[in-house]
Amino acid sequence: MKLYRLLTGPDDSAFCHRVTEALSRGWQLHGAPTLTFNGERVIAGQAIVKEVDGDYQPDIKLGEL
Repeated sequence: MKLYRLLTGPDDSAFCHRVTEALSRGWQLHGAPTLTFNGERVIAGQAIVKEVDGDYQPDIKLGEL
């Protein structure tokens, strides 16, 4: 099964570390990052995907995989 997550947050080093951690756990980038401005700061978004065994269950803790 392919899992999907969209990581979002202020465009800062903490966001980059979240993406880096996900990549180190086997997630892969899915498409280009996106940026927007909310009137105060730049917000970044990055889609990531991961292939895992098993069937989809709505209670899967994506952040723990």
